[in-house]
Amino acid sequence: MTLAAKIDISTLQDITPEGGDYETVRRVIEMMTLDYQEQPSLETVAARLGQSPTQLQKTFTRWAGLSPKAFLQAVTLDHAKRLLGQEAMPLLETSIELGLSGPGRLHDLFVTHEAMSPGEWKARGAGLTIRYGFHSSPFGQALIMATERGLAGVAFADIGAEAASFEDMASRWPEANYIADQAVTAPYAARIFDPAQWSCDQPLRVVLIGTDFQVRVWEQLLHIPLGKAVTYSDIAKGIGQPKASRAVGAAVGRNPVSFVVPCHRALGKNGTLTGYHWGLTRKRAMLGWEAGQV
Repeated sequence: MTLAAKIDISTLQDITPEGGDYETVRRVIEMMTLDYQEQPSLETVAARLGQSPTQLQKTFTRWAGLSPKAFLQAVTLDHAKRLLGQEAMPLLETSIELGLSGPGRLHDLFVTHEAMSPGEWKARGAGLTIRYGFHSSPFGQALIMATERGLAGVAFADIGAEAASFEDMASRWPEANYIADQAVTAPYAARIFDPAQWSCDQPLRVVLIGTDFQVRVWEQLLHIPLGKAVTYSDIAKGIGQPKASRAVGAAVGRNPVSFVVPCHRALGKNGTLTGYHWGLTRKRAMLGWEAGQV
């Protein structure tokens, strides 16, 4: 279940025990959690609460860290995963059960928040083709993975440990079809590790496959400037979840597109250099290499 659908309203009450904002946020969360099948619009929810849509949007976003629409989508997505996974419900029936107009909207919901279709998610990557290749990089062998939509994975391996690195990444989508294809992945490797090819005018297309909360954390990592580093607490504040440092750390550790989505720029409490999925030595090397590019 995504963290967005797990917002603990008791923590909001602790923050504002006597404030009207807490009651507003509590009622919106309760309404969307119980009435998600109605897919209520912001205008509908505001009318029920006797507030203007604009004010409700601002209040909820300020306290919950995401908009009412995003929260409803997270709740709907959680139920979709349950219906498709645990209950093995077909796509059409799932769409109807969720109050969506059809499989098309269910598809859009998954592609927006999971970067894959509901069918691909249900099948754990079955039907999804991922091409991969190992390439030299300033930080050892780099495993590059790509789908037809764009870059999907960047990992690293020491010499002789390539198989373990591949297995680690492939376990995220165990039923996908993996094809070794360096001709496809080589252009990605060239762009990723050659600063001369970094250009805002030609952004690299990246596919982030994860929960809504993970994607929000990974997107926040993209805001950390080259040559800089921030703490997990800073990232938690940046996504509007100041008490979620531990969850942020877990999400950072699950980043599938290392270096491009710069999880190596995330530090522990008081700026300590904490663990890195591909090794602390590699993390130090990345930070030092980037400092030389500034």
